[in-house]
Amino acid sequence: MSTSEVQNCSRRRWGDQVTGRKMDSDCTPTTPAALSPDVNGGLTVEECEKMIQKSLRTPMVKFMKENLEKSGCAIGNKFIRAINCQAKISGGYVRGEGVLVCSNHMNIQDEVNQVVIHELIHAYDDCRAANLDWTNCAHHACSEIRSGHLSGDCHFKREFLRGYTNFRGHGEECVRRRVMKSVTANPHCSEAAAKDSMEAVWDVCYNDTKPFDRAP
Repeated sequence: MSTSEVQNCSRRRWGDQVTGRKMDSDCTPTTPAALSPDVNGGLTVEECEKMIQKSLRTPMVKFMKENLEKSGCAIGNKFIRAINCQAKISGGYVRGEGVLVCSNHMNIQDEVNQVVIHELIHAYDDCRAANLDWTNCAHHACSEIRSGHLSGDCHFKREFLRGYTNFRGHGEECVRRRVMKSVTANPHCSEAAAKDSMEAVWDVCYNDTKPFDRAP
């Protein structure tokens, strides 16, 4: 990552260019030499880039890429990139730049796949909705609901590995928990505003499965 890219990311805020669940005001990435690659037992940028290339060959990621292209938002070779991140985040979608995967917080292929899928759903929402405003709590909550529901983030096996063992209704509970975590990280959304926004758009956004015919 170039110096200018680092400076651009550090200048961006929710009210400017940063979009998606994770890339808040602490999104400032570092150059590979500036941050030890073994933070949280994570990967090097090079290792993560190789995993990203593998994820591009998975059916889910290929499907999302195809539908982004059909929606008029074809993505180039550098749309999904690995970086080192100072903040304890897994990655994010940045309007105008693409998907960033925090290599130093990744450990296995499945984690990389999930970040890529989740953030590509944000990218799809950003593409298809001309008036999407990431500083609007309801808009942000809607995309988080869709990403959480459609990406597989809340599959019962992943929930079990996180320590959540209540399988009855686990899907919606997981999505709600993760939506709240993400939207409350948006400085434009208080906890109360995040909850009210999530509840207001829940039915419409949870049942909106585009570009899938139904939730995978």
